Amino acid sequence: MTTASLPTPAETATTFGVHSEVGKLRKVMVHRPDLEVKRLTPGNHDELLFDDVLWVRRARQQHDAFADLLRDRGAEVVYLEQLFAETLTDPVARKWVLDRAVTQFTVGAGIADDARAYLDVVDATTLADHLIGGLTAQEAQDLLRGRGVTDVGDGQVRRRSLVVSAMQPEDFVLRPLPNSYFTRDPSAWIYGGVVVNPMYWPARRLEALNVEAIYRFHPDFANAGFPFWYSREEEGESFGRVTSEGGDIMPIGNGAAAIGMSERTTAQMIEKIALSLFRAGAADRVIAAGMTRDRAHMHLDTVFTLIDRDCATLFPKVVSSITAYSVRPGDREGTLDIRQEPSFLEAVRDALALRELRVIETGGDASQAEREQWDDGNNVVALEPGVVVGYERNEFTNALMRKAGVEVITIDGSELGRGRGGGHCMTCPLVRDPI
Repeated sequence: MTTASLPTPAETATTFGVHSEVGKLRKVMVHRPDLEVKRLTPGNHDELLFDDVLWVRRARQQHDAFADLLRDRGAEVVYLEQLFAETLTDPVARKWVLDRAVTQFTVGAGIADDARAYLDVVDATTLADHLIGGLTAQEAQDLLRGRGVTDVGDGQVRRRSLVVSAMQPEDFVLRPLPNSYFTRDPSAWIYGGVVVNPMYWPARRLEALNVEAIYRFHPDFANAGFPFWYSREEEGESFGRVTSEGGDIMPIGNGAAAIGMSERTTAQMIEKIALSLFRAGAADRVIAAGMTRDRAHMHLDTVFTLIDRDCATLFPKVVSSITAYSVRPGDREGTLDIRQEPSFLEAVRDALALRELRVIETGGDASQAEREQWDDGNNVVALEPGVVVGYERNEFTNALMRKAGVEVITIDGSELGRGRGGGHCMTCPLVRDPI
């Protein structure tokens, strides 16, 4: 696939598709932190994949400022929770989601029927709140009482759910999904189609279900005619065997994609995505970036993002150790040609047909650079070539990008960043121009 065969900006303005990492951002999906983040506590934040609890009101203010900035720069901003609630007004969509989210295996045999009966009839907004914000044992007990299935006899309280009975009131029957504001991860648009990611940690897997429901049933998406490069629904894979997350997936342009082979994204999944892309002629090269595994750089976009047509920001300590492989279509249908590259950066430069790939490293001395990488200094999102959004706290890295001619628009991320993600993580581009 060559640049000439890519859709024009006029075409991409009306159809879903992400054709680069830095072309003009036309439409983007975000999620405003809400109930699911309020339910983070010092006792549960580890299992919900947070390093700390957030000041939720301030996090919402910061997110609102971020969304306003995106709009001011010409992007149409749509909200995951609103799209999800609109999707759940469709009885077929509601049944599809609940058949998968509320089962004997997810909530327990004793509560499944009653929880399902309740969730079948609540309004779509309340249902979306539960499926994103969670359902506590106390809420489930109240639900059971309301349906007349908790009573007293022989001096003892009878309950139909062992799961609920064994829980503390604040424990979750349906876990909240506080990582939902990192909309980059559950799905990834690559050129004209989308990957719905089978996510690595159980705490995040229902995020992908919620997003897939939107893509399959919401009227804005259901008739758009885009392909699924991968979805669990179509592949029938069990979670855990192959996994991927959107922070590792970058359609860099010119018919190429870079995908981090990381803690969260497996080599098997990269092969599946590549085969789907090649089969459809949507791309002709996937660069697999083999990374070390560490919480500080769980995804490729935490250490590397493109910020202009010929420029990237990166954390050299990690990127220099990446083992890169170029994956191309094999000689026969359904086969792959895989070759190791001299370096990841050289592979990206070659894929983009650049004479030189300019590099902006994380700023400051060794200690400061490590701090700024942790604070998402390299996890910026491009609004158009040479214009990015980053956190104001990353002063050294922002200064280096500005010195290189990149416009850096900063936001306060003091609360949002506690979840370990920046502007790139908080955005799921739906329509982005080629470069």
